[in-house]
Amino acid sequence: MQRIASALVAFGLMLPGVAEADVLSSKSRVSLFKSQTSVLDNRARQQYNNSVRLQPQRVKTPTMWDDLAPTFRGAYRGPYLEMAKQAARRYRVPEDLFLRLVQQESGWRADARSHKGAIGLAQLMPQTARNLGVNPHDPLENLEGGARYLAEQYRMFGSWRLALAAYNAGPGAVQKYGGVPPYKETRNYVKVILGS
Repeated sequence: MQRIASALVAFGLMLPGVAEADVLSSKSRVSLFKSQTSVLDNRARQQYNNSVRLQPQRVKTPTMWDDLAPTFRGAYRGPYLEMAKQAARRYRVPEDLFLRLVQQESGWRADARSHKGAIGLAQLMPQTARNLGVNPHDPLENLEGGARYLAEQYRMFGSWRLALAAYNAGPGAVQKYGGVPPYKETRNYVKVILGS
């Protein structure tokens, strides 16, 4: 019996393919298991991704850019355009919003004057210009003052919609009505600039 066992052991040592087959077989099983679990994991992931009910609710975090104006598409390409962009950036006012404001206020005419006495590109009232310490007749200072005043209104009201309403009708009117005043001119002004 011992001879038979010795012979089998010797026979097994002479055939390295048998031992290798066991090793490959266990490696193949591990590989097969990984492949199967990968398929299941991918299916579960896909089902989760496609499931509306299981998706976490989207949270909209308010930012200063929430009620942005559409892109400025005006035809004006003159020297005041870059000045207005720089003023908007300096006071952290969305560029397109400020460009649309200037378009609406003065049509890019530096000598514009309203029937109420507002002056220049950003149509600053004389008292507002004095409070801001700017010369409303100087295009650069007028744009700087307009951007700074709009930024102040944003800081006061926390919304570009209300900041525009305050720019047009005055902050007192926005405070009095707790929002955009019911004035046709102001409502239209906000709608034209914000596009909604």
